This record gives sequence, C-alpha cells and structure tokens, in this order.
Amino acid sequence: AAAPVCVLVLGMAGSGKTTFVQRLAAQLQGQRCPPYVINLDPAVRDLPFPANIDIRDTVKYKEVMKQYGLGPNGGIVTSLNLFATRFDQVMKFIEKRQNASKYVIIDTPGQIEVFTWSASGTIITEALASSFPSVVVYVMDTSRSTNPITFMSNMLYACSILYKTKLPFIVVMNKTDIIDHSFAVEWMQDFETFQDALNQETSYVSNLTRSMSLVLDEFYSSLKVVGVSAVLGTGLEDFFVQLSKAVDEYEREYRPEYERLRKTLASISTIEKAQSKQKREQLEHLWKDMGTVCVQSNTLAGPDDASAMGPSDLILTRGTLDEEDEERESDTDDIDHDVTEQSHEEPAFRNFMEETRMKYQRRSNQDE
Repeated sequence: AAAPVCVLVLGMAGSGKTTFVQRLAAQLQGQRCPPYVINLDPAVRDLPFPANIDIRDTVKYKEVMKQYGLGPNGGIVTSLNLFATRFDQVMKFIEKRQNASKYVIIDTPGQIEVFTWSASGTIITEALASSFPSVVVYVMDTSRSTNPITFMSNMLYACSILYKTKLPFIVVMNKTDIIDHSFAVEWMQDFETFQDALNQETSYVSNLTRSMSLVLDEFYSSLKVVGVSAVLGTGLEDFFVQLSKAVDEYEREYRPEYERLRKTLASISTIEKAQSKQKREQLEHLWKDMGTVCVQSNTLAGPDDASAMGPSDLILTRGTLDEEDEERESDTDDIDHDVTEQSHEEPAFRNFMEETRMKYQRRSNQDE
C-alpha cells in the first residue's frame, strides 16, 4: 500500500489550527477516507475531534509542571520532550494503519515556538519525513493580518519554518468567512501594492518591514497559498489540490535527499561495525599472544624472577625488574661511568680538600 501522507499543522496561537484539523478530519470522514489523527498539544482542555493518539494519555501536563517546578510553556516543552522519546512507537502505529488511512494529521501545540524550535519538534518532524511523505501546513489568521506589519511578521515566521523543516510548505489563510484573503495574495504578488499599504505607516517598524519585503520575493514565488474557512469548510477542495502538489514535490525533490542521507548513515554504521569487529579481532590476537608468554609459576623462583609472573604482571613490571640493568642500558653511559669513578675516588678527594683547608688555616695564623 502507498505510504500515508503526514500533514503537520502549525500556526500561531488563536489562528484556528485545532478547528482546521477538526474540519479536515470531518471532510475526510465524509469521503469515507478516515485519517489517522495525532494530538501533540498536552495543554488542550477539550479536543473537538477524536484522536487516535493523544499525548495527554501518555504525559500529564500539570503533573510535569508540579514535578519539575515549571511554568506553562516549560511544562509544554518538557511534556513534548518526554513524548518524543517514545515516538518510535508512534511510527510503528502509523505503519500498521497505512492500509486503512491515507492521511495522518498531526495537531501541534498552540505555542508554535515549542514545536518549531525545540529538539522534540525536530525529532518528530525528521522521523516522519524520513519514512512518509510529509507536508507542513502553516495556518494564518487572515483577519489579524490586515495590517501590513502583522502580515510581514507572519510571512517571516512562515519563511523561517520553511527553511527549518526543509519540507513542502502550504500557507492556509484561515477565517476567510470574516475577511477575504485576496488582499494578502495581492500583497504577495504585487510589491508596489504592499509598499503603498506600508506608506500609511510611519513607525520605525514600517521601515524595517519595507526592507524585509524585498527579501521575501523569492519566497512568495514558490509558495502555495490557500484561503480556507475552518468554520464553514470552504476552500478545502483547493487545499487538497495543493496538498497533492506538495506530495509530488516531496517525492520529486525531498525523498531522494532523505534516501541519500539514509544510505550515508547506513554506510557509516557499516564502517563502524567493521572497525569494531576488527578491533575485537586484534584484541583477541593480542590476548592469544600474551597467553603464549605466560609461564607456569615456579615455587622455587625468587621474587625477582620474571618467569614466576603472569602476562599482566610482566607488562606492569616490564623494564623495572632490575634497576641496575636499566642503568647499564641507559643512553647516558659516559655520564654514569663518570659518576661511578667519582664515587670510587671520594675518600681521596675528601682528604685532599681537608689538607688544603689546613694549609690555608696555618698560613692565616702566621700572617696574624
């Protein structure tokens, strides 16, 4: 069976991610194509859709806060980190359901930075993308983006997520039942129109936004944008069209890269195993060679007899069995011989010095 498509739903708090996931799941259920839904938000109180896997069943958010003395955001991050340590089991569940579910929808925490910039978010995203076709869906609140500065902030965040995840990307402009998203599409397609909207702003941020808008032209050119109303369900047909295009993009551009990385990691693992096996063989040969050196202990041997020692004792004492032999084999033989000769002539030298001292003493007494 074809691998299911993993849809990672991200977005700012209040953008309507959970409502969008609910509408998406209901649409697929109505088409008799039930999705596999995963909830990764441990702080949500009421979930408006049935989840096949719920992080709240595994990690208790409030207990984590009490146990580690954390605040709300720290508790969410820690809960997600704890859940990510067992995400390999989630991957097994997805593999088992790939015959029954064509889509896997993942709802993320409302605090977008918790999933986007945390280690657990990276682990989950890379685990899914390395095994299944994965698409990132960025949900944006259209009604709050009528201000050009707020719109640019959303686009900058979307651009950063695109380059962070390195996956096909779809921007879903939600809440089109309140305001149509055509103005945002026009700002993305026509640079002059966006500049005219910015000219009405006189703050310093508007000047910064004007400079940043030049950078995002290339980002806009390849971006997939869909206007959706999660409440009314409008725009979902266009969303599924863009989703199929994103899956084709994954198969064409992203899967070969992940296959290459997998082969590279497999080759590295093979090399490491071969090196480890070679080291074990060398160590075994070394112990065999050391075993041939070992001589049975002799009760008549003295404490200085090397034949009475085992291999390990021989290595530890090798070169220090006889200090006199070590001195004879020293590289400084000439110096050692000079010292030896001086030690033999030490009494005569002492007498010579004593006589000299007495002569000087008698001469000084005569002078006085």
